[in-house]
Amino acid sequence: MRIAIFSTKAYDRRFLDQCNQQLGQAHELVYFEPRLTPETTVLARGSEAVCAFVNDQLTRPVLEALASGGTRLIAMRCAGFNNVDLVAADELGIPVVRVPAYSPNAVAEHTLGLILALNRKIHRSYARVREGNFALDGLLGFDLNGRTIGIIGTGRIGRTFANILCGLGMTILAYDPYPNQAIEEMGASYVDLPTLFARSDIISLHCPLTKDTHHLINEDALMQMKPGVMLINTSRGALVDTPAVIEALKTGKVGYLGLDVYEEEEELFFEDLSGQVLQDDIFARLLTLPNVIITGHQAFFTEEALSNIAETTLSSISAFEAGEELVHAIRPRKE
Repeated sequence: MRIAIFSTKAYDRRFLDQCNQQLGQAHELVYFEPRLTPETTVLARGSEAVCAFVNDQLTRPVLEALASGGTRLIAMRCAGFNNVDLVAADELGIPVVRVPAYSPNAVAEHTLGLILALNRKIHRSYARVREGNFALDGLLGFDLNGRTIGIIGTGRIGRTFANILCGLGMTILAYDPYPNQAIEEMGASYVDLPTLFARSDIISLHCPLTKDTHHLINEDALMQMKPGVMLINTSRGALVDTPAVIEALKTGKVGYLGLDVYEEEEELFFEDLSGQVLQDDIFARLLTLPNVIITGHQAFFTEEALSNIAETTLSSISAFEAGEELVHAIRPRKE
C-alpha cells in the first residue's frame, strides 16, 4: 500500500524504513515533514493509508478530503487519538488504528526522571557547576522514601510507573474509573480524586484526554492539594489548566511542575524554534520559573519505543491490506 506519513522527522524514517525492509518492502512509504492539516491533505491524494502523529489534525473536513483522495485507513503512530474525529471516520468508512503500548517503560521512566530532577534541582545544579558555582543553597530536596504519590490513570503506563515506585518505598494512591487488580497487588490503594489530591505529595497524570478529563487539574482541584505539591504530566497537555497552575506556582500551592506535554504544544513541539521569539505568552511564563521543568514531548522517545511504533503501525496496515482483523482499531464511543 502507498502510505502518506505526516509530521515526519529523520528518526521516523529510520525506524519505519527498517521495519518495512524487514517486511520485504511491503509498502510504499511517502514521507512529509508538514503536519496534516486541511491545507496539506492534498499531499495524501492517491495514498490508500495515512499515517499521522499526535499534533496532526484529523477533523471531519480533513477526513472527508482524505476519503475523496482515496484514503481507506488512518494509522496513528501513537497511543492518543483525541485529535481524531472518530465519528466522522466511522461514517466515512475509514478505520482508525493506533499504537496502544509502544513502550510503557519509556514514559514511566521519563516520569521518574522529571520527579528526581525537580526534587533534587538537578537542572539548576548542572547550570551552577558549569559556571563554577558549587554552593548548595537553594538545592535542598527530600527523600522520596516514605512520601505519598498519587497516580491518576492506571493503564499500561500508570501500572508500569507504579511498579517502578514500589522500589522507592513510596505510598501509592491511585485513581481510575476502572481499577486494576495488579495495582492493588503492588500495595497501592485506590481512592477518589479529592482524597488523592489531599494526601499526595506528588501527583502524576497518566490518563487519556476525554471530555471528562479535560482540565482535570483546574483551580478547584489545585485548591484541594497540599501546599508545595509536585505535579507531573507526561500524558496529554489539556489535562492541565495551565493558567490556573501558573497562579498556583506563584502562591506556592504548586511547589514543582514537570511537563512533557502542553495544551498548546501543536505550534511548538518537535520543531527547532531557537532562532525565533516565542509567541505563546503562557508557555514563556512557565519557562521563567525555576521550579518548572518542561521537556518537548520526548517521554516516548527511546529506541525500543520507536521500533515498536514502526512495527505495530506497519503490521496494522498489512493486516488491513490482507483483510484481517484490526486488533488495534479505535471506534467511537456510543453515547
